[in-house]
Amino acid sequence: MDSNSSTLNRSLGLVGLTATGVCSMIGASIYVVPFMIQRNVPGIGPYVLPAFLFASIPAIFAALAYSMLASAMPRAGGSYLYASRSLHPFWGFVASFSQWFGLSIVIGVIAYVVVPFFRDVAYALDWTMLANWLDQGLVRVVLALVLLWFFIGINILGLSFYERTLIPLMLLMFVLGFVVIVAGLSYSQGEYLTALATQGGRQVELIEIPFNWNTFLSASAILFSSYIGFDSIAQAGGEAKNPVRNLPRAIGLAITVVGFFYISFTYAVYNTVPWQFVAEEAQSKDLTAAGLLSLLLPSGIGIAILLGAVIALLNDLPAMILSVSRLVFAWAEDGIFPKKLAAIHPKYQTPVPAILLSGTVSSIGILGSHFAGDFFLGIDIMVTSMLVNFIFMCLSVAWLPKRNPTLATQILIFPNPILRAIIVGIGLIFLLSFLGIHTYKDLNASVDAWYFHSTWIWLLVMGMASLLFFFRWKKLKEADPSLLEKFSKLP
Repeated sequence: MDSNSSTLNRSLGLVGLTATGVCSMIGASIYVVPFMIQRNVPGIGPYVLPAFLFASIPAIFAALAYSMLASAMPRAGGSYLYASRSLHPFWGFVASFSQWFGLSIVIGVIAYVVVPFFRDVAYALDWTMLANWLDQGLVRVVLALVLLWFFIGINILGLSFYERTLIPLMLLMFVLGFVVIVAGLSYSQGEYLTALATQGGRQVELIEIPFNWNTFLSASAILFSSYIGFDSIAQAGGEAKNPVRNLPRAIGLAITVVGFFYISFTYAVYNTVPWQFVAEEAQSKDLTAAGLLSLLLPSGIGIAILLGAVIALLNDLPAMILSVSRLVFAWAEDGIFPKKLAAIHPKYQTPVPAILLSGTVSSIGILGSHFAGDFFLGIDIMVTSMLVNFIFMCLSVAWLPKRNPTLATQILIFPNPILRAIIVGIGLIFLLSFLGIHTYKDLNASVDAWYFHSTWIWLLVMGMASLLFFFRWKKLKEADPSLLEKFSKLP
């Protein structure tokens, strides 16, 4: 397969781009994380929703930075391209490799997490034998790998196939998510407590806990993961129709729609289910929105909600695979990775080697989730990785006029330099604060094994990646002494 045999196909319109961002954002983040946060950050109690809202602030500023850069550099491999042309090729690689590593691992985590939802659907349908089979460790790993590589195949088959899969799933996900919102708003906590007492003989003490800033900020740093995914739109810049207009619009639409959905969804579930019960249950088992509400709902609606969770999780996979594979493609196109990885299939017009490499790393995420026994480790890694990425995007906006004034004039979103500086400054304050909070929490977590601390894993991986970059960069400079000039231009 010749890398010059074809080019990426600019066929993703505004709907397809927005769906890419929305589906990358909504998944475990909404059906699992707002409830399991009660175990991961003990003491957050009734303050989950305010923490969700607070977590949206750095995400909004990161999205603004991405929108500005996307309007000036609408190419595949967004974040790598932005930082390499604004700062330096090394920092472009650091920013994008951090993103690639974090998201690739989480793709595997999502594939692993979705299998228990299939199990719960089987239990709800009284297919006990199937449910017990799905609960076996080896079966879970194999099915997760099958799901992952199925969606890798969809990505390989081209954008038209990708859109025909993604958009209907997204619409179905919203319909079933709306069922959760309506169900959550239809009952009261009193009704839930009554059902809990009559059906399960359980009593829940409705204690009150004071607000604690340390706990609140720690929870916000984790809930920030829920807003990660709009960046997938930027990575698809090489396949976007009218990218200068559509990329920023899609980013804005994605974060607005998802933010509204998150807040409504979380409020609805906690409206019915007392946080005290959620916190108690989270200590002994994994919780989902569907499982929590099933106590009050007719079996048919309960099954519908479970299917909604399955769809939401599955939606993550094709969109995120597209995102990470285009980063590999961009590295290879610039010569940072072997040129063979930039090969485009002549029929499907997709970067097949880049997709396969990213899929392989995601498979490691499945195995890591299985042996670690805690999917939150993958989420922690993603938070660390993406906070670093977003910080570099803000720095790229700030530095682009100095490094590449010609490209800076192409920024169409907030063209006023003073306004851009204000946005970048506020964004950096929030993002650096969140990274500091998250790192402190991670390093001080009450776990013994070093590999349960995402910070050490991130540092180890980024250290090895940086060494690989420098070895490759040295060879490229020996072959082309004027190499750095290349990185002032777009591919």
